Amino acid sequence: QVQLVESGGGLVQPGGSLRLSCAASGSIFSINAMGWYRQAPGKERELVATITSVGSTNYADSVKGRFIISRDNAKKTVFLEMNSLKPEDTAVYQCNAGVLLLGGRYMDFWGKGTLVTVSS
Repeated sequence: QVQLVESGGGLVQPGGSLRLSCAASGSIFSINAMGWYRQAPGKERELVATITSVGSTNYADSVKGRFIISRDNAKKTVFLEMNSLKPEDTAVYQCNAGVLLLGGRYMDFWGKGTLVTVSS
């Protein structure tokens, strides 16, 4: 029905930057909130940042001031600009979207994730 495809992960040195993208496609009427979550090895998945359809944002305390979430509604894409990266930011980053489908049903979708590794 709906696919979320992340891109932009990779290996970066501490203090570096990366920009993640997540594009949604499929039977979409509209998208409500979109967000990024991450799961580090041996830890539970945690919220990184979310953004509503009108641009209101919410960040985890651990990334405030370093990460910026944004979206392009026309392209059904959400971005995560990550700056001043730390080794503890290493994780698989997953995109999430609340979607109103063409058939009128509202569902939550997840991408498969993209790996971000912060290491020297």
